[in-house]
Amino acid sequence: MNFPLAPSTPSALDLDQSRLDQLARIIEGHIRDGRYPGAQIAVARRGKLALLKTFGDATLEPSRQPAADDTLWLLYSNTKVITACAVWLLVERGALRFTDTIAMHVPGFEANGKGDVTLIQLLTHQGGFPNADVPRGAWEDHELLRRTVCGFTLEWTPGSRMFYHGRAAHWTAAVLIEALTKQDYRTFIRENVVEPLGLGGELFVGLPEVEGKRAADMHEPSADGSRTVRRAEENNATFRRAGTPGGGGYATARAMAAFYQMMVGGGTLNGVRLLSPRMVQYVTRNFTGDMVDGYMGMPMHRGLGPHSRGTTATIRGLGSLASPRTFGHGGVGSSYCWGDPDSGVSFAYLTNSRLPDPWHNMRLDVISNCVHSAII
Repeated sequence: MNFPLAPSTPSALDLDQSRLDQLARIIEGHIRDGRYPGAQIAVARRGKLALLKTFGDATLEPSRQPAADDTLWLLYSNTKVITACAVWLLVERGALRFTDTIAMHVPGFEANGKGDVTLIQLLTHQGGFPNADVPRGAWEDHELLRRTVCGFTLEWTPGSRMFYHGRAAHWTAAVLIEALTKQDYRTFIRENVVEPLGLGGELFVGLPEVEGKRAADMHEPSADGSRTVRRAEENNATFRRAGTPGGGGYATARAMAAFYQMMVGGGTLNGVRLLSPRMVQYVTRNFTGDMVDGYMGMPMHRGLGPHSRGTTATIRGLGSLASPRTFGHGGVGSSYCWGDPDSGVSFAYLTNSRLPDPWHNMRLDVISNCVHSAII
């Protein structure tokens, strides 16, 4: 199957090559400095791929393996937008409404005071149970998953605050998808989001073991900060196969740039219409105004999956130079992907080390601003 973005060049798509060259030099400097072993970037516009560039190493041990253009990178919370997209499709198909409560479709979710939690509140991180999680046993035992999610306990009144739900919201979304479709949420995502877009070989929520050899290992700084070490938590077949809905997806940068091209293209990619333009406009709307996200410490302008730039002084990951309507999401300490509906540009930056703030957030602003400044 041909990749849905035809290859092109920055100049043919009215992008400043020199600014993108500067971006590459910055990333090469990060790798020389030992910030992360490898990275991949992709820039797309007008349904074409302007740039795909891969840097450094995918793995460091037991031997160094250079990253390749088909290397799969752990998306962490970039996965949340892919999972949310499956929910958007179900709304378009009339299976539910954004104003519905979760309990309308997942009997038992009303336990512990959660009966009034709406889909909008869930996807904008206002559900009231930000620290809830599921045990590893529920990754494959989906009856246990449903029982665990229904047993989540409120920490505050739904809708009264915004606080990033790192895992809880999208485990709930996965249970909702399964209740409505009678399918494993990973199967539904693959058959209804990934494959229709022509991304079946480059975007996974639930990575088959046969594809595991393409996956880059995740790393982090050692305790003394002197070197980069391999993380044990994610670098195993069990985690990769699980495809956790809020942080376990894998993809190439060009696949994520293609997904966001679909979004900035009003729901269509390479002639395939996945979503309606109205749906894209709705889910990328700012539902939370300038409310401060208690976890992020800044306004996040939450949509129903991605967040948007808005006009506040700072924003996470999307770049301070971004158009206010630019939307996207990131992966903890490692990555960001976004689309700009005003210019039609989409961008993906994926790396394989999980780095702390403040350096992480500062470098994201620099990286994204290089792309914004390249837009002519």
